[in-house]
Parts: sequence; structure tokens; C-alpha cells
Amino acid sequence: MSKPITFVTGNAKKLEELVAILGTDFPRKLISKKIDLPELQGEIEEIAIKKCKEAARQVDGPVIVEDTCLCFNAMTGLPGPYIKWFLEKLKPEGLYRMLNGWEDKSAKAICTLAFSEGIEHEPIVYQGITNGVIVEPRGPRDFGWDPIFQPDGYELTYAELPKIDKNLISHRYRAVEAFRNAFKDK
Repeated sequence: MSKPITFVTGNAKKLEELVAILGTDFPRKLISKKIDLPELQGEIEEIAIKKCKEAARQVDGPVIVEDTCLCFNAMTGLPGPYIKWFLEKLKPEGLYRMLNGWEDKSAKAICTLAFSEGIEHEPIVYQGITNGVIVEPRGPRDFGWDPIFQPDGYELTYAELPKIDKNLISHRYRAVEAFRNAFKDK
């Protein structure tokens, strides 16, 4: 019997989405634990790998960590991995206003999952990207920057989409699906 995988998060919404996307047939038990990991600077994958190694050390077992980025194309990828801090200070309205004066409102939502079987294993990275545009905030304000991100091909923001629909197109879905597929043959 394999050890359960600890999803390192204090965000109940992220856990809810991960469990919904993985579904009931995922072959490993998933538990969650809030751990204070350092807020690192660097490139997206580099940050996820370092966080995963530290989480595996603290949990002493299998872990998965997630890092989410919102990258404005006009700003060559900013705020990127620093979206948490931008959102905390500016709220969705301020993020939207950051693009005032820019014609290009396109953006990428990126989810990077890093998984490790434990401290002696090198993390494996899974990434999902959803392209979209930044719009004036619409919809519920209960999940980060969802009110300002409208995925390409949709007239609704992430916040306005029914959860089941969002979970089939989101950056998190794409990363979790890649992670889940890696376990199909195990």
C-alpha cells in the first residue's frame, strides 16, 4: 500500500478543485496539510521544485505542491508567480487597472504542480496553461483573481463559470490531468 500523498495547501478552494478534478478513481489517497513554505523568487518551475523539496523534507513522505501564476502578456509575464502579493494589495480591480494604457489585455493562467515521492526523490513537474484576457471584475469574489480572467472562447470569467465547467478548462485542470495521467500506468 502506497503512502498517501500530502497536498500542501492552506487554501480550501484549491483542495476542493484538486479533489474534484482527480475524481474518485485516482489510485492514491490524498490528504492536505498547511505548511508554511518560503515564498521564493525565480522562474515558475524553479519555484515549484524548491517548494516541493522543502515540503517533502517537512512531511517526510509523498507530497504535491502547487504554484499558480497569472501572466499579463503586455507586461512580459508579470505579475506571474508574484500574483498572490499583487492580488493581496490591489484586489481584482487593481489588477484589472494595471493594464490601463495597454492595448494587449491577453494573459496566461499557469498552474505548476510539483510531485515527489519523498525527500530522496527528485520532483516531477506538471504544468497547465489556459489563455485568456483580463476583464473588468465580474462574478463572485470568493476565489482570488477569478473575477478578472476570461478564458479564450468564453464570454464568462472563471468566477462566473459553473465550477464543473471551470474544472474542465482551467489551468489547474490541465496540470492535474497531466499528474493524474502519470498514475494511470502505475
